[in-house]
Amino acid sequence: MYEVKKRLEISAAHYLTLDYESKCSNLHGHNWIIDIWLRSETLDKNGMVMDFTHIKKQVQDKFDHKVINDVVDFNPTAENLAKYICDCLEPYCFRVDVQESIDNIASYTKD
Repeated sequence: MYEVKKRLEISAAHYLTLDYESKCSNLHGHNWIIDIWLRSETLDKNGMVMDFTHIKKQVQDKFDHKVINDVVDFNPTAENLAKYICDCLEPYCFRVDVQESIDNIASYTKD
């Protein structure tokens, strides 16, 4: 089994729609760290699970220096973003960690 991990840093803003009062309901930004794990039993004709540049285009190019609420049609919590990114990189992606700050990390892992 082959595994690759791609780490990206993006600067992006978002706001959350919540059913309670929170400062996160206001537009604010993060320097997000996103760790993406992919795996495959075989490699493509170029000897890769997936080209790191392709991973970057699917994630960094989509979100960097943007308001995430303008890019996606769901409440952009770190948890929701982790699942969304994992789904965008099917069938190889099996785990995504989305770090908003040093102490706040959400993960999504496919069963």
